[in-house]
Amino acid sequence: MPLDLTIVIPTKNDAQRLTECLAAIASEWAADVVVVDSDSTDDTAAVAAEFGVRLVSFQWDGHFPKKRNWFLRHHTPATKWVMFLDADEILTQDFKRELEATLPNSRVDGYWLKYSIYFMGRELKHGYPLKKLALFRVGAGEYERINENRWSHLDMEIHEHPIIEGEIGTIKSKIDHRDFRDIYHYVAKHNEYSSWEARRFLQMESQPDAAKKLTLKQKIKYRLARSPLAGIIYFLGAYFLMGGFLDGKRGLAFAILKAGYFTQVYCKIQELEWDRLPACQSIRKK
Repeated sequence: MPLDLTIVIPTKNDAQRLTECLAAIASEWAADVVVVDSDSTDDTAAVAAEFGVRLVSFQWDGHFPKKRNWFLRHHTPATKWVMFLDADEILTQDFKRELEATLPNSRVDGYWLKYSIYFMGRELKHGYPLKKLALFRVGAGEYERINENRWSHLDMEIHEHPIIEGEIGTIKSKIDHRDFRDIYHYVAKHNEYSSWEARRFLQMESQPDAAKKLTLKQKIKYRLARSPLAGIIYFLGAYFLMGGFLDGKRGLAFAILKAGYFTQVYCKIQELEWDRLPACQSIRKK
């Protein structure tokens, strides 16, 4: 019998990666598999059809809800559980066996999932781990509501966190996150992410109640966001405390790039605040 689980895979021009992702899920392992696509111009739809999974089209209007919350609200799964999986995330045999043993008798409402991290073509074994709350009971909650007004072109929840009412567990086995794209893509992606984070931070400052729903990790991140030392603090933690140095040159380069990301967030917050000052607006008019 398949697991009482719907797997939701958001896509945009992901045909090549989607093939590997769907092949790893295997036929009839989960009760339902859905591809939620954002107007792909490649063979994403053909790949979904080849594997016999449902395809749902999504067009973002620049406001809430984004792709994952939109799916939960407009295509609510009929299964007990829902899991969000990116097209470059591959379910391992260990992960599937653990879910088979865990979900049928589970008493919690959601699970933290762990992921491998690849950088410059090889897996990093150390540094801060990658975890996401991407598996939860249908109806137990949804992703944070952030009233975004076209801050970016990110039509899917990236840094938004699911707000789940109930106990949260952890699946120990990792999902293999096979992101092998180059450094150009990494830098461009994080440049857009940092712009979104800066705007989100300033919005939260005007809405104190929003901070109450943040995870501990998010609270620490946003407390540091106003400090130019945020990047340095991340580097020291990732490279020394979490053993990033054991990954050699790649571990050092990765920690430096991530430190730069947090420094970008700090600088963009300062820049946005400066742009709002009457003095700055007056200078620009001149």
